[in-house]
Amino acid sequence: MEPPAISQQTSILALSQRLEGTMLTGDQSRPMQFSITGGQGGPGGEGYSHGTGGAGGTGMGPTFHITAQEFNLHAMQSSEPISQVSQESKLRAAQMSIKCPLPSRKFQGRKDILDKMQDFFALNIGTQNIYVLHGLGGAGKTQIALKFITDSGSRFSDVFFIDTSTSATIDTGLVNIAIVKGFGNSQQDGLLWLTSNIKEWLLFFDNADDPDIDLNEFIPQCDHGNIIITSRNPGLCVYAGTDSLVSDMEEADAVTLLLKRATQKITAATIQIATEIVKALCYLPLAIVQAGAFISKSRNLGNYLELYEKNQAQLLSEKPAQSQDHYKWTVFTTWQMSFDQLTPQAATLLQHCLFLHHTGISQEIFRYASEYRFPSNGPSKEDLHDPLELLSHFVGPTGEWDSLQFTIAMNDIQAFSLISFDEETKLFSIHPLVHAWGRATIPHADRCITTIGAILGMTISKRPEWDSVLPSLVLYPHIEMAVQTGTHPALFFRYCYGILFWEAGKYKQSVKMLEAVLEEEKQLLGDEHSDVLDTMESLSRTYSALGEYQQAKALQITVLEKQKEIVGNNHLDTLHAMVNLARIYSELGEYQHAKALDVTVLEKRKQILGDSHPLTLRAMGNLAATYSDLGEYQKAKDLEIVVLEKQKQIMGDNHPDTLRAMINLARTYSDFGEYQEAKHFEIAVLEKRKKILGKNHPGTLLAMGNLAATYSKLGEYQKAKDLEIVVLEEQKQILGCNHPDTLLAMGNLARTYSEFGAHKEAKDLEIAVLEKREHILGNNHPDTLLAMRNLARTYSNLGEHKKAKDLEIALFEKQKQILGNDHPDTLFAMSNLATTYWYLKDYQNAKELEIIVFEKQKQILGDTHPDTLRAMSNLAFTYSDLGEHQKAQELRDLVHQAETASNSA
Repeated sequence: MEPPAISQQTSILALSQRLEGTMLTGDQSRPMQFSITGGQGGPGGEGYSHGTGGAGGTGMGPTFHITAQEFNLHAMQSSEPISQVSQESKLRAAQMSIKCPLPSRKFQGRKDILDKMQDFFALNIGTQNIYVLHGLGGAGKTQIALKFITDSGSRFSDVFFIDTSTSATIDTGLVNIAIVKGFGNSQQDGLLWLTSNIKEWLLFFDNADDPDIDLNEFIPQCDHGNIIITSRNPGLCVYAGTDSLVSDMEEADAVTLLLKRATQKITAATIQIATEIVKALCYLPLAIVQAGAFISKSRNLGNYLELYEKNQAQLLSEKPAQSQDHYKWTVFTTWQMSFDQLTPQAATLLQHCLFLHHTGISQEIFRYASEYRFPSNGPSKEDLHDPLELLSHFVGPTGEWDSLQFTIAMNDIQAFSLISFDEETKLFSIHPLVHAWGRATIPHADRCITTIGAILGMTISKRPEWDSVLPSLVLYPHIEMAVQTGTHPALFFRYCYGILFWEAGKYKQSVKMLEAVLEEEKQLLGDEHSDVLDTMESLSRTYSALGEYQQAKALQITVLEKQKEIVGNNHLDTLHAMVNLARIYSELGEYQHAKALDVTVLEKRKQILGDSHPLTLRAMGNLAATYSDLGEYQKAKDLEIVVLEKQKQIMGDNHPDTLRAMINLARTYSDFGEYQEAKHFEIAVLEKRKKILGKNHPGTLLAMGNLAATYSKLGEYQKAKDLEIVVLEEQKQILGCNHPDTLLAMGNLARTYSEFGAHKEAKDLEIAVLEKREHILGNNHPDTLLAMRNLARTYSNLGEHKKAKDLEIALFEKQKQILGNDHPDTLFAMSNLATTYWYLKDYQNAKELEIIVFEKQKQILGDTHPDTLRAMSNLAFTYSDLGEHQKAQELRDLVHQAETASNSA
């Protein structure tokens, strides 16, 4: 006989009432199994555009689609017809349904959350208390709740467990409460019992993950009772008196959990191996439990990490044969179930975000890309079909960015904790294992990689020039990941990548990218195309940033010559190439060559653009800077005063070019030793930049660093230190710990510690700076050599002259090899080494070096340059220590005469 037709949502209790001849019992008689199935299923639904399958088709068999659970059945006497199950059996079934399971026998850690829960429920007796545990699937939310309930003992009068995954299971749970309490047999009866019984009952809503369920309909509307909710949806925190984000475990707890689940002894050796395993698993509880189960079968803790690195997807998809809790999903299937519930638009967005770096995902990446305007040297609309299709979901009818639609899609993804949002940084992030899962399982991954590669190129080319936070903190990791995944975007976008790497301080990666772009551009466009020359100039600038000045110079000379041939000597592009070459000459210490170019540029810009054009004023500022390098401070000051007055008249007091002119003039006052004048300008610049750009803008931090340096020169070390600490912390947050500007701020703070006499603190910072610069920039980079010089000076301040000498000898040899014997930095290194010899009472070696420095300074800079006079004074001291007092006095007289003449002028 065919079983009666029963709807899919029929509860176990209702089913038991419909099965004549059986009843649920608690005895130990042999269980009978009823397998009740429907007919053949219908065809699969149409697939969604984002790659997941659609809903299944309509079944072709009877409407009874469930398989009954196994029941203990007691056959009654065949002569006695049975029409319904006894009330006692219904009661027992209801009791079993709402009884809380026990936590896993291997539960470990989470003391902080458990303590917070204990305090919350203990301190709020007599009111309705709702606690929400939210987080990624597999993070251990249910286990924490069960552990809390078990540990609470008799704290609660009644504890009711409700499966909250669907509206039907919630209804069933509330019905079962009513039956157990003899209060009826409906959902409303269950709620009525809870609202009318003013007791310390606890209602546990587990797995409230479906964002379409309005949980408020099932929460008792009363002022008493206690409720725990576990959910992947952080939006349920609106109900909470307090909540906890359940994320990754503490390392020690994760290690203990792994070893317990793997049935391994806890020893120093196993802890060390387990620590590396849980790091790779990102401390996610479910992943750790699965790994432990696998290890317990293989009995080989030592080789798991190697297997995991090669077979991550398989191992995170494997269900343990012997489970120790009631969770029936693996890591990967848990997240796939969540993904399958996303809207098509949200699913598509997440699939593409998986090919960004897992942290620092910004709405601005997509917004800037949507504003891309198709320059002639970039890809066309046809070339960017897929990126434009993705962005079209978040662009309004008139082409403007629709932040609301983007937010709605991200909210959908957040509702399943597949992505999270940091309210402070305004950035999204994806758990590393979710990131790996998605990349391992996504269909058409190559297409997503190509689309994201293009979107990043569109973003870089469109973002505002002043936005230096985006490239350093946000865009760089995404670009690096795109390159690592093998994306090969259009040539124009790869050029943009190279520029981004330069802005982020990743000069080596910038050079590699731009060199490849240049070769391809030459093949496609020829040596004299404007795009080729632009790339050459960008590459030359990057060589300079790496301290490879000779390569930079050779490339820039080529650019200048080609510009002269193509557009003539007086074209603005030619003059721009001259400016860039002059800066390289300055870096090489070839100040006379730089000065000649700067003078030429200034004269030509005056003729072509007039005396007051911004480019003319910028040329005037460049020439002033070169005068300062040459020690011609009065000429520098005179020019900079003119520049500042013109900038004020033309641009106004607050224009960036006006503030830049104030900075340059302040620097020249400082070179003159007029520190109070320098301070006056630097305070003004700092206040204006704070007001215009904000406290954390790189331009503001630069002004802060300049003022700190002047405070140090004035002996106001505490003020200098306070500013430099702020600059360093902000640079870390904005640019990251390893950006060259951050390391510069660290070095400046070390210098101020030295001025304070805190040489130990200075040494610690300077060692860190040197190590980072060696790693990031290389052993021979100018910034690395500067760090060596600073550390050597601190060793001297600490009386560790032997260590100072060793560093300074190495530095001197490098400077000679890289920059040549006559470069100012080489002469400075020689002077410092001579001073260290002097401290070590090796006066003869000190004298020999100081004579060389003095002669070369005189030859290069002239008799009255401050550096020449300083070399003369040092040599005079050494002559005195050697007993050559006549020579010493002659040098002192020359210094005095030069200083007197300078003051008179």
